[in-house]
Formats: sequence, C-alpha cells, structure tokens
Amino acid sequence: MNVDRLKDLLERVGRGQSSVEQALGELKTLPFEGLEWATVDHHRGLRHGYPEVIFGQGKTPEDILAIMERMVAAGDNVLVTRLMAEAVPILMERFPQAVHYERARCLTLEQQPLRVSGRGKIMVISAGTSDRPVAEEAIVTARFLGNEVDHLADVGVAGLHRLLNQFDRLNGAAVFIVVAGMEGALPSVVGGLVDKPVLAVPTSVGYGASFGGVTALLGMLNSCASGVSVVNIDNGFGAAYSAALINRL
Repeated sequence: MNVDRLKDLLERVGRGQSSVEQALGELKTLPFEGLEWATVDHHRGLRHGYPEVIFGQGKTPEDILAIMERMVAAGDNVLVTRLMAEAVPILMERFPQAVHYERARCLTLEQQPLRVSGRGKIMVISAGTSDRPVAEEAIVTARFLGNEVDHLADVGVAGLHRLLNQFDRLNGAAVFIVVAGMEGALPSVVGGLVDKPVLAVPTSVGYGASFGGVTALLGMLNSCASGVSVVNIDNGFGAAYSAALINRL
C-alpha cells in the first residue's frame, strides 16, 4: 500500500464506488502480515514512500516466493536484492512478468508504473569494470525507487582523463554514487569536482592488501573532500536508497 493507492481507495469510498466493507478488506493486512518465519511490512510504503525490499541472501527460494506472493497480493511493486542463482528459475516460473538482472543479482516485479519522484538525476560512477555488479545494484535500485539514473563506467583514477572528459555530464546530476575498490580514491576526486552530495561505495575488488574492501572503506572514510558520505562494503543498494531519499527532498 502506498500513498497514491490509499488516496484512491478513500476517494472511491467517498464517491460511493466502494463500500466501507470493501475498503476494510483491502486494508485488513495493514500495517503488517505475519508469516511463520517472516513479517511482511505492508505499511512501509506509507511510512517511507517506498515498499519493503526483499534481501535474498540467506533466504531459500521458498522463503522469497512466499514473501513475494504476499506483496503481490497487496498490490506492491517488488524488488529482491542479493538474489542467489538457484532461486531465479523458481521465482521466474511463478512470476514470468518479473525482470532478472543477473549481474546486479536483483529481480524486480512491477505491478504499477514506476512513478518518478526524484527531483533531479542520480549519477552512478564506477571506477572499473570489476566494480560493475555493485554499480548495477545501485542503478537497478535507484530506478526502482523512481529516479532518473545516469552511469559513468570505468573512469577510475588510473586514467583520470576519462572522468574529466565527462565534466558536462557531471554538472547535470543532483546526487552522486561513486563505486570503487582497490584504494578507493575516486570518491575524493569526484567530491572535489562537484557541489552535490557524494555517496561513496567501497567494493571488495582488489589484491590481498585490499582486505576485501576494508582498504577502500578506510580510504573513503578519510576522504579529504567535503560532502562525501560512505556506506558499507559492496552496498550498492544502501547507497541508492539514501540517494533516492536525498533526491526526493
């Protein structure tokens, strides 16, 4: 349930096109619906403006399927992140209208047209091709949350001219998500070039001394550029969600 659907329901009741009993039937599972091992938060769309998102990692295909079925029955759009490969055929067989983004490890199911709520454009900048899965998780999420998204790929500091050559595109964005592994220097560079919020995403890409992304994380936390905020390692989803909230203001 989101604000638009709730307003439509109340207006239908007011016009006599829907009875109070019918409206109660649509609202009976608010604010949540309890399953044996999960509690589906149908009220989140009203509180946050965005529906609940299913984190697929660690869940069985049957777990995800059951949650999706309850969200679909409630009329919500569905986003699943960190989807394990073995769950994909089962979910796609049940919901053939869903879209699977293999590299991003995401799946979306749109029952209602995505309404653009972002005031500006979110730009996702990725340092190298190896950072692409995390960048694509951010792109899929930001678009699902109603934002126009631009993507600059493979513009890391090893060839800084590639980024500087895109300066006009940088000026067209309202919020930046910068995804980088190795030493994690790219967000500092972007933060020194733009006057908008920068959300830095360290990735686990790199050789042994990168410590699975810890080196990039610490480098971003110690950025000398003002206006750079940092999310957890490989957390493209979290960066996109924060960027969507900022872009909606």
